[in-house]
Amino acid sequence: MNQDLPPAGRRIALATRDAAPFSAWHAPHQDARRGGLVILHAIWGVTPHIRELSDTLAAQGYEVLAPALFDAADAAFPDANTEPAILDQRMALGEATGWGVTALPRVQACIDALDGPVFAMGFCYGGTTAWLAAARCEGLSGVSCFYGGDIIRYADETPKAPTALHFGKTDSLIPMSDVEALQAAHPDLPVWLYDAGHAFVAPNGYHADSARLAMLRTLQLFQRGGGNRGEA
Repeated sequence: MNQDLPPAGRRIALATRDAAPFSAWHAPHQDARRGGLVILHAIWGVTPHIRELSDTLAAQGYEVLAPALFDAADAAFPDANTEPAILDQRMALGEATGWGVTALPRVQACIDALDGPVFAMGFCYGGTTAWLAAARCEGLSGVSCFYGGDIIRYADETPKAPTALHFGKTDSLIPMSDVEALQAAHPDLPVWLYDAGHAFVAPNGYHADSARLAMLRTLQLFQRGGGNRGEA
């Protein structure tokens, strides 16, 4: 993204079906509309990377919502992509949600707020949340899960929408035995492996070739789910 240009998106306030407030980054589509997209963050929250990715995909025709999955409605979005000093605190918050279970009302609210077709992608913590959303939420037309380390906890759940999983072959946080177990449990789903480690789409683990290929496969999945160009 050109750092000289203002961001395409902005922070907005939303509420779940039960009227629980939360915040999200909203990036309106900047090209002929392809659909709605919910981007689910890693453990660090709605970071600059998540906001930039939202703006980038908005420029490609997606109306994007990136919700804060477990932070308070008035909590500031992070200024940094990672903050190792608070990792234990963030991990505890993630664990308290069941690695995404209690975040699903926020995900559903974002789906409800977007005109269809609506897609979802998630990274790490958000990758597991995306898997859960594929199985439990209503109104999704395609889901892409990136290095969701706790998907294995919910391997017995079945996505209701076309879903793809992406893992790094050298990811030290996700045992290959877990990936193989997911492949065995869901032989009908694409489980893509990349010559990369954890967080290969994010700045802290970025691997250019893997990130490009995974995003290409993700957008192709969305296109098959109806994410074709509509009216501007």
